[in-house]
Amino acid sequence: MYEWILPSLREVLAQSQSSMAGCSSAKAEQQWRISLAATEHLLLNNLATASPEITQGLVLTAPAPLFSQPKLTQSLQTVTFTAKPFNPLALMPFHVSSEISAESDENENEAISAFRDAALITGHAHADAETILPLLPADPLGSEQFCLVFTEKFRLVLVLSADRSGKKEFLFSFEPEVVQQAWRSLGARVILTNPELFAELDMLVETYSPIEPSYHTIIQFSQLLLQELAEPETDKAAHTPPIYPHPHIPVSPSPKPSSRSDVELLQAFAHEVRTPLTTIRTLTRLLLKRRDLPTTVTNRLEVIDHECTEQIDRMELLFKAAELETCTAAKSANTQLTPMSLDQVLQQSIPRWQQAAHRRNLTLDVALPQQLPTVVSNPAMLDRVLTGLMENFTRSLPPGSSIQVQVIPAGDQLKLQLTPQLDCQDTTRIATLPIRKSLGQLLMFQPETGTISLNIAATKHLFQAIGGKLIVRQSPHYGEVLTIFLPLEVSKSKVGFK
Repeated sequence: MYEWILPSLREVLAQSQSSMAGCSSAKAEQQWRISLAATEHLLLNNLATASPEITQGLVLTAPAPLFSQPKLTQSLQTVTFTAKPFNPLALMPFHVSSEISAESDENENEAISAFRDAALITGHAHADAETILPLLPADPLGSEQFCLVFTEKFRLVLVLSADRSGKKEFLFSFEPEVVQQAWRSLGARVILTNPELFAELDMLVETYSPIEPSYHTIIQFSQLLLQELAEPETDKAAHTPPIYPHPHIPVSPSPKPSSRSDVELLQAFAHEVRTPLTTIRTLTRLLLKRRDLPTTVTNRLEVIDHECTEQIDRMELLFKAAELETCTAAKSANTQLTPMSLDQVLQQSIPRWQQAAHRRNLTLDVALPQQLPTVVSNPAMLDRVLTGLMENFTRSLPPGSSIQVQVIPAGDQLKLQLTPQLDCQDTTRIATLPIRKSLGQLLMFQPETGTISLNIAATKHLFQAIGGKLIVRQSPHYGEVLTIFLPLEVSKSKVGFK
């Protein structure tokens, strides 16, 4: 049951998302601010090459406009919902311009005409006009802060709301159906107060078809989120959209930076990214089953499938790393360790490692014994953790290098060692580490390659969760050497291997 005759946006998003660990109101507000800043940058990046004279999107916000960049105000049509005291004249939309008066029917009709012109259904007029729409006094939506974005490349909804106890919660979604449901909820309210305006607004929404966003857009958004997380609060104050007070929500003081907020936001984001990527991969694999496709199309679909799988696995690692940080019990309870064949895992993983190395002009030299003993680990996670580690390792080496992979016994453990073999003729490359910047608790960023990956501490936690151990040491001759230890099965620990 809804709190009112129409669902709030918090209720719409809550129905579409699996339950997640709650956080404090201060953390929710911080997530809202960071996500708004990332959304603003995402829009600026996507609108950078287009003319500001052409409308390129629609933004629905409450309780006030959220974006102040001239590029956005000129290129996006903005509609603002407000919970101001209700009066009969408020049934008509008001143009922000002072030239339009709310005191005469003639000017009210001009307001509608102004909106229709600014709505830019044909896409060729200027979009710096803003429209203000009222909410009914009893509507719980009046106590929510939200932002719906409609563009040709993606749809996005962000909501900051409070439950009945007053605890705030932040939710967001890129899923087209979820954003469409959010628009239906808002559209029903427009019908109640401005039925004539609804048709125009609904037509404008439909010009931005509800397509699945490209995973490039999702990754770009994640990078912007992490960049915002890496900036101190004082540095972000100058350009982060403000939180506007509501009459029904008390304004709390600005929260201090939390050591957990970035972990929880990363966990939420990893959960959100996997959904569209999984959908794209599923549809791609259904297409690959067709026998009537040209070879060129099949090859491209296989590339899409590979890219989606690679990014899904990355999101799984990020989600697992965040889970280990936010839930102590997960370190032991959620990771089941069983005897498994390391040989089978390596036979599946090594071809992918070689492909990753080849893409970066590296060579992979693998030295494996003829027979590998049984190790104790998590079969589902070991391949992902090893592949993620190899992916990050290859990105840290200069082109022309090679990687030596060795598997050797070490008492009751199995040792897997990754040693770089750098070009000895180029002495400047020896023992030179890439520049790495910390992004919150779990991530690191390499400016040279634009790569975002788990930091060493988070990677070590993952290996601990699957029963292993990671040691990173710096060699003056080789650079960074990675050594992974995996426990042998007890019944096999005394048995040697060839």
